[in-house]
Amino acid sequence: MIGLPAGTGVWLAAGITDMRSGFNGLAAKVQVALKEDPFSGHVFVFRGRRADLIKLLWWTGDGLCLLAQRLERRRFIWPQATNGSVALTQA
Repeated sequence: MIGLPAGTGVWLAAGITDMRSGFNGLAAKVQVALKEDPFSGHVFVFRGRRADLIKLLWWTGDGLCLLAQRLERRRFIWPQATNGSVALTQA
């Protein structure tokens, strides 16, 4: 398990994201759609249309990390909002 530094925010991008996006596409979405800085050290989480795949974008101080998680049988539960972001705590 990767431990996050104290004070790191976790932001869920509301709505559906094109999961073909990589580092540049997701960083652009953070800047334009979420109005946040992708290099802030916070974690930004994106969900695909089928809800079985999420991608996380995280600046570690020396580079961007792109993490992915795919569920085989279940779906990720997501907020009903269609745009903007939802803040979570690390807990």
